[in-house]
Amino acid sequence: MPCFPRLAAAVAAISILACAPSLAMDDFLRASSSAPTAISLCGDGGDNRIKAADCKKAGYDKLVAQIDKAFDAALARMPSNVKPLLKRDQTWFNEMIIDAAEVLADTDEDELKANFAAALRRRAAALDGIASGRPGLSGNWVNAFGSITLTPTEGGAYRLAADLRGDYGGDRRRSCKLTADLKPSGTGWLAGPVVIEAETPPDKPKTDTAATPAKPPSIKLRRQGETLRIVGSIDDEEWDGLNDCSSMWQVTGSYFAAGKDAASDKADTAFVAPTFDCTRPETATDEEICADPDLADNDQRLNRAWRALQPRLDEATRRALIDDQRNWVKSQTEEYPEFLHPAWNKQSSQVHFTVDARDHVNGLQRERLALLDGFDDKRSGLAGVWLAYNAIIKVTAEKDGTLKAVGWKWDQGDWKAGCDYEMTGKMVGGAFRSDEQRKNPDTLERDHAMLIVNRRDDAFAKKRTGKDGTEDSADEAKCKRRLDNSSTARLFPARPSPDINNFKGSIR
Repeated sequence: MPCFPRLAAAVAAISILACAPSLAMDDFLRASSSAPTAISLCGDGGDNRIKAADCKKAGYDKLVAQIDKAFDAALARMPSNVKPLLKRDQTWFNEMIIDAAEVLADTDEDELKANFAAALRRRAAALDGIASGRPGLSGNWVNAFGSITLTPTEGGAYRLAADLRGDYGGDRRRSCKLTADLKPSGTGWLAGPVVIEAETPPDKPKTDTAATPAKPPSIKLRRQGETLRIVGSIDDEEWDGLNDCSSMWQVTGSYFAAGKDAASDKADTAFVAPTFDCTRPETATDEEICADPDLADNDQRLNRAWRALQPRLDEATRRALIDDQRNWVKSQTEEYPEFLHPAWNKQSSQVHFTVDARDHVNGLQRERLALLDGFDDKRSGLAGVWLAYNAIIKVTAEKDGTLKAVGWKWDQGDWKAGCDYEMTGKMVGGAFRSDEQRKNPDTLERDHAMLIVNRRDDAFAKKRTGKDGTEDSADEAKCKRRLDNSSTARLFPARPSPDINNFKGSIR
């Protein structure tokens, strides 16, 4: 794992977090804007997916050349802090069209050929129309997955009409047409629910009204420099109340002005900058933070919270928190790319799940901010919520003196691993004694302002597998997937907050 010059909430705050020389970065973590933007589609070798003769016969070669030329022209019109976002957008289109080309190479279906050519033509037309300098919101906006049209209504509100299309070849297609009425929210964003049609098409079965969420998906938007930032919110993944929409998982994104102004409206076009340089983002997570005003603001707030917290801590807690913060920042480099292409969605992991990926980064930023802002360094005893970069636990005290602790420790990038915490016991002689009757019982203990969970398990985990690979049955594993996973964790006191994880899942 590389160590980056920017430590999202801490680098500028204390010199001790200065990085050692950066190690090689895995390709999937690297900023997409650093990838080539020219499409490797036609040719008889290398990374090309379709033979040159077949490309020429179908006219794909001319369309690819048109796209590459139009992209270069559009990129030249963008300011430096938006260029990486447009390059990322082109990289995503390339990933999608290459997937579709691989499917096309294995079939001779006319419909697939027509869809493939149509996707290339749409992209060429979209890039041809991209402009810069639009002062307001109204008009047409485009990106790799479709287009958004905004029409002013009354009182500063807008009607949004979206036409999204993600074609990865074959039956791996995502399309969505929807509308939403968006009003000023007082936060700089326009926001509102997606309009739900009253009628259900004959070919789409009616859903059980009792199972339908009372709250439909919602959309919010605002300018982020020369881009239009749109964020979709889907509370229920099984939502099926939108006609003509197979999936709205790609509505979140950066959109670019296309064509001339449709109206003379004006908007705040400021670019909310995080604590690092958005003209040269290093990771995919960095790019997403630059793309979104909320994420960029979270990054700034994290930096301020870190600076404010440091003087309050004793030396042992401060050093431990520095180490935890360093690990948290490292883990953030993986968050966005892992949730953009979630490997656990095996049938559709190539799809760009922009809604979930953005929300995941936002949620973990806010969770970390809640810890730093609400660091309960005066807490006594064990009761309360405790949080670390890789674990969370909630300890409650019953009237009879029994302590109950529930939570988990996660293994970054391995959603099948992790350790569940579920323990009960009482304080005996100043120490927590678990009700378990085993050689390696669960433990909770204070260390300065911190909580140590299962301190002894680090040593036990190393001995669970013998030299011959057999399991040591004298001590069963406390974690899933691997015997040598340890449940030991060092956590920090967090005051109650709606942004602290509500134990709704352990995938990180």
